[in-house]
Amino acid sequence: MTPRARTNQLLYQAELLITTTVADDEDATSRKMALEESALALMELALESHLKEVTEHARLVEYRWPLLLAADGPAVAELQRLRDLAADVDSWLGWLIFQLERLHSSEGASKRPTHNPSMIALGSQAAFADEMLACINSAKNEIAALRETSEEW
Repeated sequence: MTPRARTNQLLYQAELLITTTVADDEDATSRKMALEESALALMELALESHLKEVTEHARLVEYRWPLLLAADGPAVAELQRLRDLAADVDSWLGWLIFQLERLHSSEGASKRPTHNPSMIALGSQAAFADEMLACINSAKNEIAALRETSEEW
């Protein structure tokens, strides 16, 4: 399988997981959290597959995102574009990296919902699944643009 096909496959699988309907039973919250973190892990794999895909012309030996997207990472135009995007906390990549760092911490990325009746819910707080879907859709758009740039090489 090519890196491009693998990237597409991983994005599709992440989307499938995050849109899976969870049965309303005693394990619903745990199952939902497992699906969210699984989709996030697939997004990490998709990011690394995409990095490999758009840097094939540079013949890099390492494709882990923390190394390639670091400020002192390889001087490749596509990577610089992604570094700039990662620096924007409001971008899909900024959100993804923040969530990946949480996923790799002992805290985890998925949270149990708080059911405190005295708390006021904020309408602007989107559900993790909604944020993840927005991230996936924005990633697809950015990936398409980066593929065009990479193909020019």
